[in-house]
Amino acid sequence: MELHKTKHDEVYYYFLKNGDKRYLYRHKYYDNLGKRKEKKESGFVTEKEALQALIEVKAALLNGQVKQVEHSQMTVSQWLDIWYETYSSGWEITSRLQRENAIKYQMKPLLGKYKLNSLDKTTYIRAYINVLKQKYSDRTVALFHRLFKIAINAAVEDEIIPRNRFQKVTVEINDELENVLTAAELDLFLQTAKQYENITNYTFILLLAFTGLRKGEALGLRWKHINFDEKTLTVECTRDRHGCRTPKTKNSYRKIPIDQVLVNQLLTYQRWCVETKFSYGMKLDKENDFIFISYQDGVPIAENMAFYSFKRILRILEKEKTPIREISPHGLRHTHATILINQGIPVKTIADRLGNTPDMIHNVYAHSFKEYELKAVSAFSGSLTFGGASGAASGAN
Repeated sequence: MELHKTKHDEVYYYFLKNGDKRYLYRHKYYDNLGKRKEKKESGFVTEKEALQALIEVKAALLNGQVKQVEHSQMTVSQWLDIWYETYSSGWEITSRLQRENAIKYQMKPLLGKYKLNSLDKTTYIRAYINVLKQKYSDRTVALFHRLFKIAINAAVEDEIIPRNRFQKVTVEINDELENVLTAAELDLFLQTAKQYENITNYTFILLLAFTGLRKGEALGLRWKHINFDEKTLTVECTRDRHGCRTPKTKNSYRKIPIDQVLVNQLLTYQRWCVETKFSYGMKLDKENDFIFISYQDGVPIAENMAFYSFKRILRILEKEKTPIREISPHGLRHTHATILINQGIPVKTIADRLGNTPDMIHNVYAHSFKEYELKAVSAFSGSLTFGGASGAASGAN
């Protein structure tokens, strides 16, 4: 391609094969290591456009934004690869898998082709947020939005782009949780589990319902974590198909009280575990053995056990014409929190019990708090015999 000088230094024009005229700029500079480099960009329709782009590059270099200049053509897809390869080794395994899947199935397919430094807020909402909303719940879309912001913040910290344009983009979430049971529905669910599920599955479900533990926290419980005398349960690890590890946050480490119903069931279950282990030629270690074991071989249960157990229970209830709304293991955590809120338990107490912060409790269960506030208003007026509601006496002043 033959270049021709213009009246502006470092701006040139050239001709395409079809005879159309185009412009480009070429600018030499030194990078942060003192190495001489050249920045060039072509395809401008007018000389003015090429000159403006050159001025912006020079201004960025004068401001010390060398990396932004060097990576001005980087796509979102390229940055996501760099981000993952650079930082993933320091992430918790669950975070790594979550981000890896989001990159592969959501971020790259929807945003990968865009240039990192020119992806604007409107395009982001239209091409990413709005498309995701057609397929996923608001909470899931909010999660994918948060993960992308984490990736973009890393690009800002690495001086690849000047700022995160999407920081103030919000995803509205319906306050009302769907994955939650009423107290009456929970009663029915537990009764059905006790009647139809094996003792391991029933005890696991009862523990989730009565403690609000996350599924992974329950799977990670060992017998040493239950103090039968003090009626307490300690959470200090979580387990899934990738193994056992420490909880993600310091709030997740906690000791919570448990009631006699759960204590009695755990004692019954422990005796069953002793017998089951013995039948397979093993001895129960009442300190270090995981609590929940399979009746088939005496080894710790798999994490997908609860999924199939819940499906069976819901099918039975539907067959018996007493169907309840769909519920997942994590839904029992929401149910536990919602019931406590409706009983007027302080937010700090609920947060400590669930291993959350009070702010998280307020955000996740906002709808329940609104309902509780309405109950509080009715409870106050209902406790008085004062007839002020019918209007003040005419002589009042």
